[in-house]
Amino acid sequence: MPKPITTNTLYYGDNLAILREYLADESVDLIYLDPPFNSNRSYNVLFKDERGAEADAQIEAFDDTWHWGESAERTYAELVERAPERVSAMIGALRQFIGANQMMAYLVMMAARLVELHRVLKPTGSLYLHCDPTASHYLKIVLDTVFGGENFVNEIIWQRTSSHNDSRKWGAVHDTVFYYGKSNKVAWNDVFLDYDPKYINEFYTRKDERGVYRLDHIIRTASMGPRPNLSYEYKGFKPEWGWRVVRGKLEALDADSRIEWSKSGRPYLKRYLDEQKGTPIKSVITDIPPLSAQQGEKLPYPTQKPLALLERIIAASSNEGDIVLDPFCGCGTAVAAAQKLKRKWIGIDITHLSIALQKNRLKDMFDLKPGKDYRVIGEPQDLGSARQLARDNRYQFQWWALSLVQARPLGSPSPATTAESRGGGKKGADRGIDGVITFIDDPRAKPKRALVQVKSGHTKSGDVRDLRGAVEREDAAAGIFITLEPATREMEKEAIAAGFYHSALVQRDFPRLQILTIEELLNGADPKLPIVRGTFKQAARVKESGKQKKMEL
Repeated sequence: MPKPITTNTLYYGDNLAILREYLADESVDLIYLDPPFNSNRSYNVLFKDERGAEADAQIEAFDDTWHWGESAERTYAELVERAPERVSAMIGALRQFIGANQMMAYLVMMAARLVELHRVLKPTGSLYLHCDPTASHYLKIVLDTVFGGENFVNEIIWQRTSSHNDSRKWGAVHDTVFYYGKSNKVAWNDVFLDYDPKYINEFYTRKDERGVYRLDHIIRTASMGPRPNLSYEYKGFKPEWGWRVVRGKLEALDADSRIEWSKSGRPYLKRYLDEQKGTPIKSVITDIPPLSAQQGEKLPYPTQKPLALLERIIAASSNEGDIVLDPFCGCGTAVAAAQKLKRKWIGIDITHLSIALQKNRLKDMFDLKPGKDYRVIGEPQDLGSARQLARDNRYQFQWWALSLVQARPLGSPSPATTAESRGGGKKGADRGIDGVITFIDDPRAKPKRALVQVKSGHTKSGDVRDLRGAVEREDAAAGIFITLEPATREMEKEAIAAGFYHSALVQRDFPRLQILTIEELLNGADPKLPIVRGTFKQAARVKESGKQKKMEL
């Protein structure tokens, strides 16, 4: 049985295998998952029987199309034969109803993972599943079966955009978040948000020496019915249905000038604005907009959710020191929110591109370093495992190698959607450049660039010469050549012949072309450059004393 995790950890790999191998029973306090699903595909495709070899139920970074094949069939059989009886019956009934298609492949794979997530959740723990209407109705059936319908807490609606130009239907502007508990004893913190300014202007219209206030009821209404202990006369006034507080409390409020009598002789309670906690969070979220390209926290990840959304969920359903798990962690918003709110965290993803994003985000936001401040499990730790990764998938190797020098993959943030990421296809339009390191040499000028090329196979001097040509063509400051194999003497000569880049910031020369082997990088080597300012678009640094908006517990 795995031991409970005590250290913040990122895992590379299939989350089903990682959950089973590394996470102990009842070891996690809060789970947030945003499993990929291709909501733009038509239902005619999602429900079409699949035959032939396209086929495995699979998911890769940003490629959220699932297929029915050998893997889905094998997982389906495992659920039917080994899962709890209610889960076995549910998944069998769904297959009879839906058939063997992409939708069923998705539900089978989700069911297997939700069974494991239920296992690792503490009795006081909660699970939030973020989805859209494509499969939300089916996912709720799966969740009701795995967690028990009695442990369903909320359906939360997040308005992810203000408008959407959909033809012949109501504009699709929301996502759904299902909130379930492991039991009826889930951890919960009341979370309050700032009042709407319109509400304040409409209701808080009075002011005295203490501040702005509004009037609230202090006497009971007919709908409340009578209460003998609250039926008494005070200062000649006896309400028909009694008071809302006992006499001693009323006398104390009056002595503290908290009671205001109207001209008609009716009493009211004075509620001061600066003493109010705010408005409690509600199941319809309209105050957190989607991320735009102009926002500081926006990263090159298409399904990124706002940090404020995850902060709200984590603040409500966990406490400092609790463990938060995101098994589909993508660019790591849940991980970042957990770190910001002083929770422990576990993130799992199936691509090195995602792990690289998260490592850089943790560095940018919190100055955290892998190996020192948190663990990374599943990445190559030595030359042998690096070679194995290159043999298994050269694009996964490329993304991992780029992360070693904090380089941003060049071009589209979704390379895994292409055929080349799965072993075939042409190189693409990068013209031999795999990544870019951006750095600042002169604060008054635009950032400089170092172009990065990664080679996992045989290398020659012509490869270095090609990189030099790309650096000159693109007017870059430098080029970094990362190679799995040792550099030849001819390659080193080509690099030396490229000359030097002079830094105005530190007033020194740096080799314009640098060759770094994977072995050197694993042993702690870094590119020789002035101050590096980030790989991916830099996430905003978290300030301990600052809050973006009021969120009181």
